[in-house]
Amino acid sequence: MNKQVSVGDFAPDFNAPVVGGGYSNGETVRLADLRGRPVVLYFYPKDDTPGCTTQACELRDGWNKLVDKAALFGVSTDSVESHKKFIEKFSLPFPLLSDESRQMVESYGVWVEKSMYGKKYMGTERSTFLIAPDGKISAIFRKVKPEEHLNLILGAFSG
Repeated sequence: MNKQVSVGDFAPDFNAPVVGGGYSNGETVRLADLRGRPVVLYFYPKDDTPGCTTQACELRDGWNKLVDKAALFGVSTDSVESHKKFIEKFSLPFPLLSDESRQMVESYGVWVEKSMYGKKYMGTERSTFLIAPDGKISAIFRKVKPEEHLNLILGAFSG
């Protein structure tokens, strides 16, 4: 059973390979290295699928409103290679973290049972975590609608 994290908890640390957003190939990112700056981690199910593409492109199109507010990372269980193709295909300006081991999705409690057409399976819940400069979670958005994602994030920073 996944541990559920809550607002006010310290965000679970991670060490994950990153692609894009100015990071070099093969580089890894640790949450601890980002202390002192707000961080947005948005978890999504799969590269280059309709909802995930809508969500990523909305963030791309609103990037100028986000870039100075926080370090933003998309996270999925897709491979680094898959992330590279997704970034290139849609000109995404932000980095994507590869969580093939599912360490991040499990530690953030977003690896959940899902259902489609009556078939149950495990997958990533579309969720976003805002992490304050001190490393504590300041906001959590679960079951995010892709087309509302940008406004949720911006609203959290303005309120």
